[in-house]
Amino acid sequence: MRRLVKSFGYAVSGITYTTKTQMNFRIHLAAILAAGLVGWYVELSPAEWTCIVLAIGLVLVTELLNTAIELLVDLVSPGFNAQAGKIKDVAAGAVLVAAVIAVIAGSIIIIPKLILLFHKLI
Repeated sequence: MRRLVKSFGYAVSGITYTTKTQMNFRIHLAAILAAGLVGWYVELSPAEWTCIVLAIGLVLVTELLNTAIELLVDLVSPGFNAQAGKIKDVAAGAVLVAAVIAVIAGSIIIIPKLILLFHKLI
């Protein structure tokens, strides 16, 4: 049991490190808060919340993996290395793809609801 508790501690430590050191991760967290507030306001269904949560999870996981890849690349190649730069670029590209997917999914779900709310106000 102690080993399991320690493993959770290590995971939380990694998330904390990423939050403290990666501005993009903090931006993603702010976007999550905004999406959550808008989702609450437009009263998303459980299925819609599930899609939003999965999209958010995709972005956070790729950002955490990107951070791990960057740290590993810096460890094994501390000096300039074009190949190391490409590895970092590909990892960052994965985050971008995940973020675009999340924005598209969120837009498909939330924009029609916002339009309906707007029309009710008029």
